[in-house]
Amino acid sequence: MLKKLLGLTALIFSSMSFAQMTTVTDVLDREVTFDAPAQRVVVGFYPEDYMAIGTEAAYDRVVGMSKYIWQAREANWEMYLEHRPSLDRIPGIGRVDTKTFSVEKVISLQPDLILLAEWQFKGLGSEIERLESAGIAIVVVDYNAQTLERHVQSTRLIGVITGQEQRAEKISAEYTQIVETITGRLNESQLPMPKIYTEFGSAGVDEIGYTFGKNMWGAISKMAGGDNISAPFVEWWGKLNPEQIIAANPDIIVITGYETAGSHNGMIMGQGVAEKDARERLAGFKQRLGWSTLDAVQNNRLYAAYHGACRTILDGAMIQFYAKAMYPELFEDLNPEQAYRKFYDDYLPVTPEGTFVTAL
Repeated sequence: MLKKLLGLTALIFSSMSFAQMTTVTDVLDREVTFDAPAQRVVVGFYPEDYMAIGTEAAYDRVVGMSKYIWQAREANWEMYLEHRPSLDRIPGIGRVDTKTFSVEKVISLQPDLILLAEWQFKGLGSEIERLESAGIAIVVVDYNAQTLERHVQSTRLIGVITGQEQRAEKISAEYTQIVETITGRLNESQLPMPKIYTEFGSAGVDEIGYTFGKNMWGAISKMAGGDNISAPFVEWWGKLNPEQIIAANPDIIVITGYETAGSHNGMIMGQGVAEKDARERLAGFKQRLGWSTLDAVQNNRLYAAYHGACRTILDGAMIQFYAKAMYPELFEDLNPEQAYRKFYDDYLPVTPEGTFVTAL
């Protein structure tokens, strides 16, 4: 028993002795000082990114998290729980967007640091002062913007928080190479930009779902060389009128979905989804009222992607997917599905099985 206690004490001392006061600049240009690597962390958003960059061991020091964004991907969440049941025992802290986020709960967990998405930080308003007054360092990251700069900066910040700076640099370099390869080929080819429309298809064929302007899938489609038809009408995310879609006449349509949908004919994609089922749901959108005249439908250029693979450092594969969908000859050598799975092989402790990209 004494030997075990001495070993535990040595481990704790060793862990603490490597921590040092560090100052970082987050995505909002805020200077934040904390002991790095942080020993008690609350993860507000991007939970899978936190594990990919910080390694699974980073979750040994996670004392709270906003679980809903992970649990919305139910089969993905269950895959991780099967591998690491202790994730289910991490206390939840609520949601900023539904005003269930509990500052009191966060403070009671006595974290050294809380990681927040930019939209969460802005949504909390004056509550930020309460967290800071409790001595909690707040680091803001942002993968929602879908820019190379913010993806890299956010990855490096998580690397510092978790003590995995070298791993973060490697992931950042690989992501940068994907983006620069695609933009380089596009600039050299000078091909005309195809018009593209992306819709989160959970609501199904009979109801127009959310589309994206200058962030998330909208930014991915632009980065991959597309003319996003939603950009003139939607700043961040929202719905187009059916007439706007028909008038714009996209060359390519991408419908995204999670493992479960909000309607019987809603788009499904992701962990545990058979490609046959995903393609059947995607084909249903060809029957949407008024869509038979669209070039994308007439030319059978309908695609589907996993909504959970957006706004994350994992989405390099989705940029490749969009690029290949729009410019099949220019990017014939890319294999987005393989790239998505390889990221898991390289950086995560689980192996996804399902459908993450597909086409008619």
